[in-house]
Amino acid sequence: MEEEYVETAKTGMSKSQLHEPCIVVIFGVSGDLTHRELIPALYALNCKNLLPKPFAIIGFARRDWNDDSFRQEIKSTMKKVDECGEEEWERFANNIFYVKGNFNDDYSTSYKILLEKIKTVQNEFNIPDNILFHLATPPSDYGTIIQTLDAASLSKSGTGWRRVIIEKPFGRDEQSARELDNAIHKVFTEDQIFRVDHYLGKETVQNMLVFRFANPGFEPIWNRNYIDNVQITVAEELGIGTRANFYEKTGILRDMVQNHLLQLLCITALEPLVHYDASALRNETVKVLNSICKVDLVKDVFLGQYDDGVINDQKAISYREEQNVNTNSFTPTFAAIRIKLDNWRWADVPFYIRTGKRLKKKQTEVTIQFKATPHLMFPNIKKKNLGTNFLRFQLQPNEGIVYTFMAKQPGAELQLQPVNLNFQYDTAFGISEPPSAYQWLLFDAMKGDQTLFPHAEWIYKAWSIIDPIIKKWESEPWINFPNYASGSWGPDDSISMLLNDGRHWNI
Repeated sequence: MEEEYVETAKTGMSKSQLHEPCIVVIFGVSGDLTHRELIPALYALNCKNLLPKPFAIIGFARRDWNDDSFRQEIKSTMKKVDECGEEEWERFANNIFYVKGNFNDDYSTSYKILLEKIKTVQNEFNIPDNILFHLATPPSDYGTIIQTLDAASLSKSGTGWRRVIIEKPFGRDEQSARELDNAIHKVFTEDQIFRVDHYLGKETVQNMLVFRFANPGFEPIWNRNYIDNVQITVAEELGIGTRANFYEKTGILRDMVQNHLLQLLCITALEPLVHYDASALRNETVKVLNSICKVDLVKDVFLGQYDDGVINDQKAISYREEQNVNTNSFTPTFAAIRIKLDNWRWADVPFYIRTGKRLKKKQTEVTIQFKATPHLMFPNIKKKNLGTNFLRFQLQPNEGIVYTFMAKQPGAELQLQPVNLNFQYDTAFGISEPPSAYQWLLFDAMKGDQTLFPHAEWIYKAWSIIDPIIKKWESEPWINFPNYASGSWGPDDSISMLLNDGRHWNI
């Protein structure tokens, strides 16, 4: 296929294979994900000249919209319509269409209308028979939609390709994940399936690999000889908002730990790849999961649920007071887990992972804490006052990389003080903020590149690690809820876990 250079940022060019023209069909297009992430990501790609031409979007949902009202609805919720000008938005919007229907409709009703709309758009814009289906729906609808696509003759093409993007959580446990995969594989082959963990699309997550493997100063010390511990924190200030119907059935372990946090752990701990491609990256991340030691449910796991409290000087209600939440709910909104890997590189190095809602501040960060200097040669400075080195990969709210090391404070006396080296996208590359994760995930799915999408085996193994925690908790909760105040850093036990190890959380 022909290649050309396309502009991707103010400061440079990126060689990218031209995508084949296609249609993106979004199921659940009336939902928050579409308005907040998917359409803005596609529009941003359009502004960067990274969408194939010709191109079209077809939304599918229950709302009583038509093409024009759907376009207006999308525009009213877009924060960056002016990203490349009103005229460009109008040209982009002319390629957006809508079909009203229910996910569980018979294939001969709204799915037939969808098929007719696709054919009409293909003929009007001269688009070949390439379709990317994005299931931005509740997980319970995945199987139904895929089966009906097949029944409606939408899942196959004699002249083009079909691909499907499936959002997390992929199943509720290992068994349901396998059952869902079996149902999907009756319609689509593995190379057509793109399972989303949007953290893998984040610029800083990809930069974790580049930082370690493209710079010779860090990989030699990326092991148990030099690293004391690794901490992964995904903290949110917000509560569950209007998501109670989803969250009561899901909880923090299914919503965050089984996917995002374990992915961050794998990216941190994996071995060097022979080649950076889908096969190598996926295989190495599965190896990391396979090396995880059995988690002690008493000593290594601490769950929580937020009580009322104060965040940013504003009173916050407890989880059980949220709309549509059971007043006696035992759904966890916080989890902290100590994980160890049984391999040569990471033996005896603890990985502390935690995530929660209604915490003190919004912060997602992977912190590498290096071991202290074994011998302190400087006079009159006690070792306990010598700060260790930290490497922080910050994913939100401000993406970047910070390396903290010791330096001499100016003055007549020898005084040591920690200082920071900062990498930030705005100063390094002249952009106000990094591209969103969904830009690159959608870009890659249209290209057929699965590198940033988890393999089925990874998902099964991740569930097998988390399932015992969920099963024990749901059969016999071992903690009285609620057990942490909104605006805190979570339950006291999660803090004691590190203190008992002679450490503390670095955020």
